[in-house]
Amino acid sequence: MGTEPDLVIAEFRLRIADYCREIETYLCRKNDGHLIRVVGPSFELVSGWAERGVPLKVTCKGIDRYFERYYRKGPRRRPVKIDFCEADVLDVFDEWRRATGIVNVAGSQSSGDGSAEDDRSAESLALRSRRTSLPAHIERVLLRLTSARASGALGVPFDALVDRVSAELDAARGRAGGVRGEARQALIERLSALDTELLQQARAAVDDAARVSFAREADEELSGFRAGMTAEAFARARDSVIDRLVREHYGLPAISFA
Repeated sequence: MGTEPDLVIAEFRLRIADYCREIETYLCRKNDGHLIRVVGPSFELVSGWAERGVPLKVTCKGIDRYFERYYRKGPRRRPVKIDFCEADVLDVFDEWRRATGIVNVAGSQSSGDGSAEDDRSAESLALRSRRTSLPAHIERVLLRLTSARASGALGVPFDALVDRVSAELDAARGRAGGVRGEARQALIERLSALDTELLQQARAAVDDAARVSFAREADEELSGFRAGMTAEAFARARDSVIDRLVREHYGLPAISFA
């Protein structure tokens, strides 16, 4: 019979293996059923994400981001390996940590010794530096709002608010490229206010079953970090995750421009 430390290690390895299998399955779906095994160096890469506490959904969103960029380049020529998605996964994880307030994550700090970790952090930073411009951001938000309404995800109670938000964004789109300084900051603050208003209505519209499901999912997503967080920090992080789940539920864009 194994000792308690042995059992803990075995359980940890099992969780890592399950995480890698989930990513392999997800990558297979994104590759239209073409199986690219997560083994060898790829397994070490994905295991590293799991050990650092990158939530499974965050990893999937990073994979999605890579595929979105890949599709924009034209017809795909070959299946995507998980290694190609590394910078996007780290970038989404960094955004998630900033949104939830989780900054100090074990293994996420640069060692400054030219390690592979430094290279990944530098690549993630470079990717963030090529963020969408303000006019393009507003254009994308308008498209997402239109899509959410057309899909039926947003019911009649949202119509008046979506009409008003869309009208403001449409007006802002024409001047976003020419605003500078205080005017640009004022526009960004207005986008944030609109985002808050839309999200508050979406939260209020969620039914009890979905609300319980989102809360449970948020707890699971943050479980690896909860022990090192104050009650206040955990509550803020939990709210942030629930906000994201509500957005996904209704297909809402993030109107705020950071």
